[in-house]
Amino acid sequence: MHKTLIIAKWEYLEKIKTKAFVLSLVVTPLIIILFSVLPALLSQKEDMRTKVIGVVDTSGVFFNGLQKELEEYRIDNNQPNYVLINLSGRNKNLAELKSKADKDVLDKAIEGYMLILNAGTDSLKVDYRSEKIGSFKDLKIFNEKINKLRVQHELRAKGLNPEVADILQNNVEINLIKIEKSGEDGRPDFMVVFFSSFIFILLLMMMVIYSGQMLVRSLIEEKSNRIIEILISSCKPEELLAGKILGLSALGLTQILIWSLIAVALIGGAVIPPSAFENILPMLLYFILGFLFYTTIFVGVGSIVNTEQEAQQFTTYISLLLILPVVFTMPAIENPDSLLIKILTYIPLTSPSIMLLRLKIAPVPLSDIIITLAIISTSTLVMIKIAAKIFRIGILSYGTKPSLKELIQWIKEK
Repeated sequence: MHKTLIIAKWEYLEKIKTKAFVLSLVVTPLIIILFSVLPALLSQKEDMRTKVIGVVDTSGVFFNGLQKELEEYRIDNNQPNYVLINLSGRNKNLAELKSKADKDVLDKAIEGYMLILNAGTDSLKVDYRSEKIGSFKDLKIFNEKINKLRVQHELRAKGLNPEVADILQNNVEINLIKIEKSGEDGRPDFMVVFFSSFIFILLLMMMVIYSGQMLVRSLIEEKSNRIIEILISSCKPEELLAGKILGLSALGLTQILIWSLIAVALIGGAVIPPSAFENILPMLLYFILGFLFYTTIFVGVGSIVNTEQEAQQFTTYISLLLILPVVFTMPAIENPDSLLIKILTYIPLTSPSIMLLRLKIAPVPLSDIIITLAIISTSTLVMIKIAAKIFRIGILSYGTKPSLKELIQWIKEK
């Protein structure tokens, strides 16, 4: 045990002094903040410029009303956000109007144009034609105003007061209230739930990939320099393995501590809401166990490879397993009790990430937490034993990679 601690201390001190580690302390939080804050800021940022929008209204009903409805949208200098141009012509057929409007779009004379066909309730069709996909905000505004004018037109045609349309189109918003056993309730912010879940998975993924690749490179360097033979001569392979895992884990915990202090500072500055850190204690358990589990896999891989190219190939496949839970982020948020999510909860390779998701989305039964923690803990211990057997032989093996049959034989050896 004494030698294990000496190796762990040496591994920790050597890695913490590297430029790559110091850089990761700053770069990783910046990347996470960028992923969590920037999308929300960009989605909320208005396009502060005046857009010239053409209108081909074959019915002659909507242009004036649409122009009036869009006058309320202004940019910072009180200039109109939208300027409408009537592209409808009396002596031109639809094909000619479309051809001329398309040319105006391609010549950058207009941002795009709305093609409004017919004026009947059932046959009204509106296309927005543009060289670009267009802004979702713009399309939402155009859609809302066209439908409002359509309802007013139909009410007027039936001899009813068109002002009734304002009452009919005053939609009621359904608020989502999360009920808790404590009796407290609140309105969960989807963006906070999504990005805080995504952040913890991203953090785990980046830490495992960074630390695992660093460990593999270290093992390859020690093997190529024959330093590993000197280390093995003074301690057992199992002690060396345990020391490296402990040292690397301590390095990871140091990163978490520093990043936690940064997070507390960001909470104080209202950059990250406190609700993003609900259930933080069980989440840290899953985070640490997941880190240990994957780190042990990287140790086993590092002991059988001989070159950077081989290491890159193996670590890429392991990294893909870490990225996999990101694919299930949206399905898990929408339906955390689905069969697929529950199955992934009990698979050691995906359990840490999926449980990080579930703890943020909905109340998780205590039995599920206990069972999954037991599965990950047991799987980590089993993986350590397997990695130790592979490490014991593979760390002193040079040349070709062992075959699958040889690896099985190494694992079976006592």
